[in-house]
Amino acid sequence: MIFQRLQTFFTSVFHHYNKDGHTVFLKTAALVCFEALKLNGVKRSLCQGEYNCNPSLKIFFSSYRMPGSLPASCLATWPQDVGIIAMEIYFPSQYVDQAELEQFDGVSAGKYTVGLGQARMGFCSDREDINSLCLTVVQKLMERNCLSYDSVGRLEVGTETIIDKSKSVKTVIMQLFEDSGNTDVEGIDTTNACYGGTAALFNAVNWVESSSWDGRYALVVAGDIAVYATGSARPTGGAGAVAMLIGPNAPLAFDRGLRGTHMQHAYDFYKPDMVSEYPMVDGKLSIECYLSALDRCYAVYRNKIHAQWQREGLEKRFSLEDFGYIVFHSPYCKLVQKSLARLMLNDFLNHPNPNTETGCFSGLDAFREVKPEETYFDRDVEKAFMKASTDLFEKKTKSSLLVSNQNGNMYTPSVYGCLASVIAQCTPQQLAGQRIGVFSYGSGFAATLYSLRVTQDHTPDSGLDKLVSSLSDLKVRLDSRRKVSPANFTENLKLREETHHLASYIPQGSVEDLFPGTWYLTRVDDKYRREYARRPMDDDLPLEAGLINATAATEVHKLFTSDAQEMHINRMHVQAFGNRLNCCFVHNNFSVENLCIAYMYV
Repeated sequence: MIFQRLQTFFTSVFHHYNKDGHTVFLKTAALVCFEALKLNGVKRSLCQGEYNCNPSLKIFFSSYRMPGSLPASCLATWPQDVGIIAMEIYFPSQYVDQAELEQFDGVSAGKYTVGLGQARMGFCSDREDINSLCLTVVQKLMERNCLSYDSVGRLEVGTETIIDKSKSVKTVIMQLFEDSGNTDVEGIDTTNACYGGTAALFNAVNWVESSSWDGRYALVVAGDIAVYATGSARPTGGAGAVAMLIGPNAPLAFDRGLRGTHMQHAYDFYKPDMVSEYPMVDGKLSIECYLSALDRCYAVYRNKIHAQWQREGLEKRFSLEDFGYIVFHSPYCKLVQKSLARLMLNDFLNHPNPNTETGCFSGLDAFREVKPEETYFDRDVEKAFMKASTDLFEKKTKSSLLVSNQNGNMYTPSVYGCLASVIAQCTPQQLAGQRIGVFSYGSGFAATLYSLRVTQDHTPDSGLDKLVSSLSDLKVRLDSRRKVSPANFTENLKLREETHHLASYIPQGSVEDLFPGTWYLTRVDDKYRREYARRPMDDDLPLEAGLINATAATEVHKLFTSDAQEMHINRMHVQAFGNRLNCCFVHNNFSVENLCIAYMYV
């Protein structure tokens, strides 16, 4: 059956391209895919023996190279516009309503919903752990973008959810790569509270821009399960994971040289108990550390961009207005709103002659001489600048809080859930050309403010258009979750407390309650080894349907052996082709665009 469908597809592709006047060298099925591949201006033309790439790059095909990698000749040009090409976000399929949790906990109405700015909080049953979250988000990103696993040369995970003091989450994710044969994948886990995902992201960008880069993508995963003991911190929990594909010619490119970082020692939030998921938290100190880091990162960033502008011959003062959007690490939404007000305070104090009669600084003259380090808990300053920054918040930051408000604090992926929220709620036209400020904070503490530049190209089928389209279902997915009672939520956390790090354990949570395509924990054996399976995408598919189908790839290889050998296409190339077809079968998506992508992306 698979080959009948295959034959039908290739016949349609042949007719499609003939009809449109294109020339297709149809020697083998794989070569149709190679010929048709169009992404980021790349056209692979194997029948001529070379890749025709963007501007100055000529890449000659060789059958003696690692899958997905590029020969040294392609690396002579510095990669341009390195950044985020694709994103995927995963959150649990169940949530507790914060207003109902207020009643259940016996606190005043509005304490969580108004005081913290939280509406819902996602949480995991014992069926999910950090490994399953990351497996899920990686496979969903690969499938949604029809990527082959041999196109990834670096994979790094940022997390503070540690379930093994030696074995990394990254090595667990490598299960997804097995059938592709790709084991040449650099990177490992990175940990420092909520900052680990950003550190992993910086490492990925640095790799692509370095002499170590072999032409393949980097994949960054940020994931955590944020849970707290009974008490005031519990409603600031959440769970989820974000995966980001990093490479050149990205729709969201990093502003080079524009990072403001601050790192310092503090015990504001830490996890010294190795057998508990719960942290030790000094709430007041944590807020002070967060805001002081924000002040200092902003000052460093401001100085760097000002120096950059001076080198370019521009004499202008940097302020919040130079960001089209600005997103923050979000422990809870109200802190984000206060953080934007805090940056306006910084602009006000840094301005040599602010106009306090009209404009955004109107009525703030009384605060001209305040010292930032004395205002972390000054209610008058906070109230005045939150009011003054209302319009800026609505314009530049409010849209970023969709996931945070509806799912809670995801720790390392929190700030990237905010970035995804902005992209999901904007059109490509609204985003094009904007500078997006990103503030990442991790307790202990480490923080960076950096910026992304959105490409100007918002045309249909552009990289930006594809990125926006891929996240456009975010709100629908959030709304499709199942609400559970606060009592059920509390029971789930109690179960996690009692079973955390148990050996010889079978999880009790329902598999049917998980989203289709979710990886979950099936058992922990007597040696603490964890085993996982994947909930089917639908009732007709086996649990492993999303994995690379090595058998199908081998059959395709046999089917076209003579032509493949003639064109110097090794088994790995044809296996990757089988992977691509399998991806399309899993999603029942047989569009010409998806099925014509058979090897890898550059």
